[in-house]
Amino acid sequence: MAEQTKKRYSDEELREFEKIVDQKLDEARKQYDYYMKQIRTIQESNETAMKVYSDNATVRELNEYTAYAERMRKLIHHLEKAKIRIKNKTYGICRETGKLISKERLRAVPHATLSIEAKQKLSNR
Repeated sequence: MAEQTKKRYSDEELREFEKIVDQKLDEARKQYDYYMKQIRTIQESNETAMKVYSDNATVRELNEYTAYAERMRKLIHHLEKAKIRIKNKTYGICRETGKLISKERLRAVPHATLSIEAKQKLSNR
C-alpha cells in the first residue's frame, strides 16, 4: 500500500521510528546535560555576579551555552511529544493535511508534525 493511501504507519514502522526518536532523544539529553554543566562551571568560577558582568567574554559564553541548552530543551520536548504520538499511533500524520509525512522526512526530522508541502505552504504565508 502506498504511503499516500495509508491512514497511518504500521506498528512495525512505528517501532522503527521509535528507535530513531529514542536515539535522537538520548543524544539531545546528553547535549543538554553538557551545556548545563558548562553553564554551572562558568557560574561557579565567577565568585560574584559583578565579576560575571564585568567580563564580556564570560557573559557572551554564558549566553551562548544558555541558548544552546534552550534549543536542546525544546528539541527534547518535541521528541517526547513524538513518542506520545507513536504510542497513540498518530505519529507521522501531518497536522495540516491529515496525510502521512514521508518516511524520508521523519528519518531526517523525527519530531516533524508537518509534511514538506504543508511546511512550505505555511512558510509562504
